[in-house]
Amino acid sequence: MSASDEFTVEDISTTIDAPSDDQIFRVDEDQGEHHDHHVDGHDSAVAAQAPPMQSSSSEGQGQGEGSAFSSPSMSKKPLLLSIVPSNVAARRATPWMSRTPNFLTPLGSPIRRAIRLTKLDPQDAWLPITESRNGNAYYAAFHTLCSGIGMQALVLPVSFTVLGWTWGTICLTVAFIWQLYTLWLLVMLHESTETGMRYSRYLQLFRATFGDKMAKIFAIFPIYYLSGGTCVALIIVGGSSMKLFFEIVCGHECTAKPLTTVEWYLVFTSAAVLLSQLPNLNSIAGVSLIGAITAIGYCTIMWLVAVTEGRLDGVSYDPKRENSNTAMIFSVLNSLGIIAFAFKGHNLILEIQATMPSSEKKPSHVPMWRGVKVAYLMVAMCLFPLAIGGYWAYGHMIPPNGGMLTAIYQYHGRDTSQWVLSLTSLFVVINAVSSFQIFGMPMFDDMESKYIKRMNKPCPWWLRSISRAMFGYGCFFVAVAIPFLGSFAGLIGGISIPITFVYPSLLWLKIKKPKKYSIMWCLNWGLGLLGTALCIILIAAGVYVVIDTGIQVSFFKPQ
Repeated sequence: MSASDEFTVEDISTTIDAPSDDQIFRVDEDQGEHHDHHVDGHDSAVAAQAPPMQSSSSEGQGQGEGSAFSSPSMSKKPLLLSIVPSNVAARRATPWMSRTPNFLTPLGSPIRRAIRLTKLDPQDAWLPITESRNGNAYYAAFHTLCSGIGMQALVLPVSFTVLGWTWGTICLTVAFIWQLYTLWLLVMLHESTETGMRYSRYLQLFRATFGDKMAKIFAIFPIYYLSGGTCVALIIVGGSSMKLFFEIVCGHECTAKPLTTVEWYLVFTSAAVLLSQLPNLNSIAGVSLIGAITAIGYCTIMWLVAVTEGRLDGVSYDPKRENSNTAMIFSVLNSLGIIAFAFKGHNLILEIQATMPSSEKKPSHVPMWRGVKVAYLMVAMCLFPLAIGGYWAYGHMIPPNGGMLTAIYQYHGRDTSQWVLSLTSLFVVINAVSSFQIFGMPMFDDMESKYIKRMNKPCPWWLRSISRAMFGYGCFFVAVAIPFLGSFAGLIGGISIPITFVYPSLLWLKIKKPKKYSIMWCLNWGLGLLGTALCIILIAAGVYVVIDTGIQVSFFKPQ
């Protein structure tokens, strides 16, 4: 322990050598505590006999349980304190109990005196999300930006064809502010002063708040879909962009035999699996940075090309009208679903924040929110020009499938530099490979947690490599076997929307319990109910679209 960590009892705390390497504690005594709360030997003995609070597992099972704030590798400074009685004899008789976290509770607070024995959970040090706790605001910005901008943003101009200029811009702005607010809620809910727990995973927070049964019904599928389903979509987009990049670079007179679509999917998957061998979430910070840069790059190139090339002939901005009122309503709802689904990545926020150290003076939500603000400033600078500029250039002629990506090659494939087109395709490929890592990390964490829970030891490197390869090639099989999965995007998107727009508000109401009829109470109840209604309506609209338009079933025949 360094000299800077040593204090005297008269000042703030007394440093005591821990009994083991995995449990390092610091003895703390508030200066003013002896004035009002004198502890004698009898009280100390009673406290010593109090049963210890059990720590929760890495999956956060149980409600109201004590938990690990960190693994031994979380931080360079001790995170657990102990209250020492003022009586010397009682202090000697008190065993290693009365431990309470120092990263949130103030010195001498009732919470600190009430919580007993919060143990370190060694399993957190063995899982890829919490294996390294050396993250910072820069890493948070990289991860958030990489997960916040995706291919779903390229179809935003399609929603404007139904909503029009005014309502399209209003809905996009409201959705952006709404999801930014729920993002703030999740960041602030990561650390709990009541239970003394860091919720390092979205599912863990949901399970601890609403129980295991509710989590299985309402949370597991949308959370895992946003991870596994996004990885499947990235294989389809990345493999197709690889094929397009090869065709542009090779040219029309190329004599090389091109690969089939399935083979390009396999090439992309192999690259993603190779990169997935990086051990933990902090280790892919550089990968997320590259993914964020390329996402900004292809979004900027697309709207710049669309604006500089000018509007197409015959462009119309009048909102599309359907033959019946029912079809018109569902068309509007589908447009709202496109805007809502453009903002995903909330299922990764708690995981990203879990990579940061946390202390009493520097809680993790401070650097996390700083990184999120920078990231979403960049997200706004990409999404709004992309939606408004794309709709201005193409109007109703924007392709509904593929959006801006298809429009660039369809309308400007000949009059735009081939170098610009190839660079755009390359950026899409690199971003897809990078995004695969961060969206796949919760799945890697879940797979390894099952082994750790059963064997009570770290997952060996060879088993970790095999499991990640199996996940990657499993996603490849789904992408090849069910290429029409995108036809259900509206339906499945409606199911996953609560992760962003509904659950954070309900979690805040359940955990923080704001005063009835206060601003926070009214705001979160309003957003929670509105989001729930929107989710139900969008699911109904998705079912209607699937039934009305039909689906071209073509197993193992990707285009």
